[in-house]
Amino acid sequence: MAYLDNVRTFIRVFELGSMSAAARDLRISAAVASSRISQLEEHLGVRLFLRTTRMLNPTEQGQIFYTGAIRILEAVDDAEAEISDVTENPRGTLYIAAPLGVGQRLIAPAVPKFREKYPQVNVRLRLSDRRLDITAEGLDAAFIIGQPEDSSLRIRKIADCARILCASPDYIARRGQPRSSADLVGDKHDCLNLRFPGAPEFQWPLQTPEGVKRIAVTGPLECDHGEVLTNWALDGLGIVLKPVFEVTEHLRARRLIPVLPKEPPVSVQMACLYAHRRRQDPKARLFIDFMVDHILRALPDAP
Repeated sequence: MAYLDNVRTFIRVFELGSMSAAARDLRISAAVASSRISQLEEHLGVRLFLRTTRMLNPTEQGQIFYTGAIRILEAVDDAEAEISDVTENPRGTLYIAAPLGVGQRLIAPAVPKFREKYPQVNVRLRLSDRRLDITAEGLDAAFIIGQPEDSSLRIRKIADCARILCASPDYIARRGQPRSSADLVGDKHDCLNLRFPGAPEFQWPLQTPEGVKRIAVTGPLECDHGEVLTNWALDGLGIVLKPVFEVTEHLRARRLIPVLPKEPPVSVQMACLYAHRRRQDPKARLFIDFMVDHILRALPDAP
């Protein structure tokens, strides 16, 4: 097991390019991570990394060993997975990611129910509206809204989520109800945008009488946190584009009202991504199946 721990540490250091980052990811100290790499280098009789005070780069031998190390761990994981299949008693830790809205409203409430059913499976849930690198960050699965950027991952589509443009009654009373998508361009209205470094979409795709149009909206406020945008809309600061399930309660309570209902946003895919492996970890498969069923029952119909 000590050797496998050393191999796992080497893989995370290689993938993250940092001893301290790998240590945080593995929940060990940087000193332990460094010691494990040294033990592995001593066992192999080669240098796996070139270290300076500022940089850490894999050697040629390190690059070669990485490919073999991945195969070693996959073989071990496959063997453990087969045992879990036989015993029907999954155990271990799952690392899961989701956007804030999906995570808060759909995933997190169901995690305790999953744990009741599979008490020996620990769940580490990471919520962020930023795009995450599943492989580099060691995730077992990531729930997404939209299209994946990495075609090497497997994708399981869950549903097409209806989206809506909405604003507070106070904002509409002050600025007026837009009559068409053209009213969203320029300074006629303030649009609240979800933006972060590397964000692929800076336009709102709307279903107009002329077909789908991508509207380049602007506004004085933007954020990389979807809940902040919702709160700004509730405060009367602008129009926001949201998945319906994120704002259903506000719509029912009339804290937010639909904008341009005759030119609604194009629906967006909700899906789950996971690494393309010969055999999927049973506990990850169980978690995904459990959450997909829960999400499909929890998603509201479009208004």
